[in-house]
Amino acid sequence: MAWEISIRPEHPDDFSTVERLVEEAFRPLAISDHTEHLLVAALRRSEAFIPALSLVAEIVPHRIVGQVLLTRIAVVGESGIFDTLGVAPLSVAPEFQRQGIGTALMREAHRRARRLGFTSALLVGHAAYYARLGYQPASRFGIRFPFDAPDDCCLAVELVPGALNGSSGVVRYPAAFGISEC
Repeated sequence: MAWEISIRPEHPDDFSTVERLVEEAFRPLAISDHTEHLLVAALRRSEAFIPALSLVAEIVPHRIVGQVLLTRIAVVGESGIFDTLGVAPLSVAPEFQRQGIGTALMREAHRRARRLGFTSALLVGHAAYYARLGYQPASRFGIRFPFDAPDDCCLAVELVPGALNGSSGVVRYPAAFGISEC
């Protein structure tokens, strides 16, 4: 890296820049429905939004090159409702990908989430990428997602050891995700 990066919470005046970044980052991906930027906007307006966990990576002079958003979700099972976080999306500008920015964003998001009292996070993503951040198949904890996706892409991480013990059930997303419950 020949540049200095800082990670900070997103500000309202960053919203349009972040949405353009998200759209640009997902544009070339065949697995994308190309609405991730709309999801970001919808999540900001939802009760699931946690401003302190909507982070941007910025390089000097004040150019946003990455973002991550963690929001409240839940796992609903026989033993009740378990609150957790959903990671969606993580985006890095194409010309800055594969330089550690996404990893830095995730590590900082995890650190801030723990500080806020959150103990786990879930996501749908590339198993090889997220494994280095401690993610593993959510099915190992008995957690299922309310849609059809490969098991190795439905991932969970314990931000606090043992946090997902006894948390089995189905993920419940906030309405902003547009995912109906099974």
